[in-house]
Amino acid sequence: MMSKENILREGERLDDLQIKGYEIIQHPGRFCFGMDAVLLSAYARVKKNERALDLGTGTGIVPLLLEAKNAGMHYTGLEIQEESADMARRSVLWNGLEGKIEIVTGDIKEAAQRFGAASFEVITTNPPYMIGEHGLKNENEALYIARHEALCTLDDILKESAKILKVKGRFYMVHRPFRLPEIFTKMCTYGIEPKRMRLVYPHVDKEPNMVLIEGMKGAKPRLQTEPPLVVYEENGKYTREILEMYGLTK
Repeated sequence: MMSKENILREGERLDDLQIKGYEIIQHPGRFCFGMDAVLLSAYARVKKNERALDLGTGTGIVPLLLEAKNAGMHYTGLEIQEESADMARRSVLWNGLEGKIEIVTGDIKEAAQRFGAASFEVITTNPPYMIGEHGLKNENEALYIARHEALCTLDDILKESAKILKVKGRFYMVHRPFRLPEIFTKMCTYGIEPKRMRLVYPHVDKEPNMVLIEGMKGAKPRLQTEPPLVVYEENGKYTREILEMYGLTK
């Protein structure tokens, strides 16, 4: 059995994922997963005998949570930053999931070339939200790449996803509502029809700050708008639905 001392590098920590006893390796100085990854993993569905690919997986949070919550056959995470991919691989090893999860170092723009056409039933992605220099540029390169479209764009993600998905395959993404017109236009351009959408509100009386989207390759047009997801109660505590997604309810 590998010890924590052997699995961790300097400055890293193991965080409890509150499900199946799984833990994830993270480094406070790099990009640590946030609520958007948790919501995406709760929104996506991976059925029995299906294979799922997470584009821009970071330290592997989405594949880990998807494996814990679904009956899928196999999960792959693609990450361009080798340090993050290395942490993800060690998390997979630490949780004994080598047979279920694979972490690949590579560029999203070359995903179809690497994995082949129509090779996955499900794609998930928690992509960079900011366009180019929009928003504050973080001096930490790892954080900047995670938050800004520095190494891949929405077009890159959708173009490659359209190639990789099987017909009727499902595409799941968490993003920002201010980009919804662009997101829907480009999804349709690449043949991924928007099928479900759920807006996420920090408080019931505030504007939504996240949106969860499901698309399907080659599907007919019909969008289902789901009930809003509210994060915080008036007293500042998580709503029950958010607590359930984090595995914090008994």
